[in-house]
Amino acid sequence: MSERASMKQSHWRELGQNVRKKLRRRHQGPILGLDLDGSLLRIVQLVKRGNRSVAMRLAVEPLNFANEADRSDAALVGKAIAAALDRLRVKCKAVVMGIPRASVVLRSLSMPEVKDVRELASMVHFQISKDLPIRLEDAVIDFHVRRALVPTAMLEPNVKASGVPADSKTETTEASLRVEVLVAAVKRDVVEFFKQAAEQAGLELVALGWLSDANARLLEACRVTEGSEGVALVSLRPDETGIDVIAQQSLVFSRGVAIKQVSDNIAPPSEQSLAGGKREDTASAAAEVPPSPMPASFAEAVTIEVVRSLHSYGGIKPHIPVAKLFVTGCTGHERVVAEALNGRLNIPCSLLDLAGRLELPEPESLHAPGSISALGLAFGVSDSNGLAFDFLHPRRPAVQRNKRRIKLLAAAALVAATLFALLSARARLVNQRLQIHRQAQVELADAEKKRPIYRQMRQQAATIDEWAKEGQDSLEHYAYLSAILPRSEEIYVTSLSIGGQGSIRFSVQARSGEILAKLDKQLRAAGYEVKPLAITPGDDKFGYDFRSTVELTAPEKMKMDLAKVRAPQRPADDVSSDPAKKAQRKGGGP
Repeated sequence: MSERASMKQSHWRELGQNVRKKLRRRHQGPILGLDLDGSLLRIVQLVKRGNRSVAMRLAVEPLNFANEADRSDAALVGKAIAAALDRLRVKCKAVVMGIPRASVVLRSLSMPEVKDVRELASMVHFQISKDLPIRLEDAVIDFHVRRALVPTAMLEPNVKASGVPADSKTETTEASLRVEVLVAAVKRDVVEFFKQAAEQAGLELVALGWLSDANARLLEACRVTEGSEGVALVSLRPDETGIDVIAQQSLVFSRGVAIKQVSDNIAPPSEQSLAGGKREDTASAAAEVPPSPMPASFAEAVTIEVVRSLHSYGGIKPHIPVAKLFVTGCTGHERVVAEALNGRLNIPCSLLDLAGRLELPEPESLHAPGSISALGLAFGVSDSNGLAFDFLHPRRPAVQRNKRRIKLLAAAALVAATLFALLSARARLVNQRLQIHRQAQVELADAEKKRPIYRQMRQQAATIDEWAKEGQDSLEHYAYLSAILPRSEEIYVTSLSIGGQGSIRFSVQARSGEILAKLDKQLRAAGYEVKPLAITPGDDKFGYDFRSTVELTAPEKMKMDLAKVRAPQRPADDVSSDPAKKAQRKGGGP
């Protein structure tokens, strides 16, 4: 292979990792890996320590289903998971779960090399729709760029034999570069089942991976693969036996077989259907696996299925030979199966030592062989590359946009926004004017109530202005008269008016005529010019039976010294200064 071809091959090998990194979803906090292993719940709690992910706890707890049918009810499964976590006192809410191999349809596609992940997703969806056993609308599809397909012309160039110039041949090869894409599809109902179960358990489902890919991810973390050699993993579960082949840090073959464990005898492998396709769907195209005779034990049945799977894998091109095989699980048959495979295969077969390779804590490491999928899910979602397959956040095709329609919608949105802004400004201005109008109406209503007071104030102001123009100090006369008049027990003033040219007129009521005569003398002694009083007898319920109108004039030379006079003290029951009490009397009087 030329140096140019070697560089190209290295670039294509990294393409799968670049596609994953563009859409990776990495969880930074503590994470729980959950694996629904039959009626058991396998739990792995992972924490971040710097750049490393460390498994702090491994546990297995029964789900306590009332009957086998409860395992298909998402609500009951969620409640059973919540009860199991509560018994284990697990507080972490972020979880990652995995879909078993039996629920996944696999196809291997050869696609042109593209750098845009969304464009590649569009091509994958278009191609897989022709071969998918379920409707495209009912499927959740994710994919992983597994490896580059190197053209033969580039691996062994023979310019002379072909007669094609080197430059022309290089251009042709670069134009036909292709990559192998592993596509996984599951029913949308399966994804909804796990989402509803997590929601019912009160958990946050951050990712939904695939158990076979999780197994491959954990083998990579254990560093059991070397260079470009292939490694086979046989995982024994209560409901299913998985046979996976991992090469070049990627899953290249996967097969699941349902083998029921009944004492030492077993039932034959069940060929359950999945959306119209066979359960024994492989990662790449392979020859049909011939039927096998009825086995006599569980180990023999597993051995037969492993041999059949490896023969099927041998038909895949390009083929990477399997250099070693590992067996894992917690069924109790692992060691017997490993010994049986050692006798049938020409490759070393042994048990997978997870506790030693991952430095798992004691005594939880005893559950490690059966928790390989939960460990792989937790390590994968915490890795910088993320999960290769995440059915909760699959890689989606680019949305085909109608630019003309987008422009029309944008113009309509702009017009609507402008109209909305104008209507909002108009409404704001109208509200401001209405608020001013309401405030003016309130002030007008208040002023209307005070109209009589305003009228009285204007009249009083006009009188005071008139006094000021005439140069008369009427307030001093008012104060002076209040001081020289007799006490209110003898006489009281009912009205008082001051006219032009110093004329003063007031009406009084007295208890006797002698008091009125005395009043005349007091006023004259004070300096006023008094007209003769006309006394009119009357009937008053308070005893003030004599009335008179006093008219007097203040001479120009009259001097008033308010400092030398003092108003008589008002009686204790005087209500003249209290309008409310004065109105209650309704009869006048002091």
